[in-house]
Amino acid sequence: MSESKKHSEIQIKTSSEQTAPEEKFGGSTGRDTSESIPESPVKELGGKLKADLENYKDLALRARADLDNYRKRMAREKEEATRYANAGFLEKLIPILDNFEFGLQAARSGSSDSAVLDGMTMVYKQLQDFLAGSGVETINATGQKFDPNLHEAIAQEEHPEAEEGTVVRQIRKGYKLRDRLIRPANVVVAKGAPAPVSEPSTRRGR
Repeated sequence: MSESKKHSEIQIKTSSEQTAPEEKFGGSTGRDTSESIPESPVKELGGKLKADLENYKDLALRARADLDNYRKRMAREKEEATRYANAGFLEKLIPILDNFEFGLQAARSGSSDSAVLDGMTMVYKQLQDFLAGSGVETINATGQKFDPNLHEAIAQEEHPEAEEGTVVRQIRKGYKLRDRLIRPANVVVAKGAPAPVSEPSTRRGR
């Protein structure tokens, strides 16, 4: 083979090797290989993120409101527990006070100059002061309109001067601890007078 032929083959091979990478990577094709991201998925993703953000914001506000309500409820329960902490003790003390009052009435029916009566009167006053200082109020029902929230009717009787439904007599005192009822007052309530019985009219025949 002649040297000119070999030289031409080497040039052809060299030129093909130089153009091969350009064809491999699309340099000679003239095509744009860059791809743009579609616009609609981006908008959809942004809308979803905004919706999630609003949802999380709403959840945070709800959680904060629930926490505030919980704190208020706990403070209210603590205050009520403090205000009514002695309710059980006072419920047990009141029957003892009833018996003490019975004994005081019996002592008063005897000698008015008795030292025992003076001592019992002083103790009774101390008990009343203690109850008042603890927030206990006595329910005085006589002459009041019957209230089922404060009174317990044990009997009814006719009373010429009392309106129907009025408490005419209190049998046992009632007590409240601030705005909570400890024991209702046992009362007798006036009832209306019976309706007069009309005599049947008789007709005379003509």
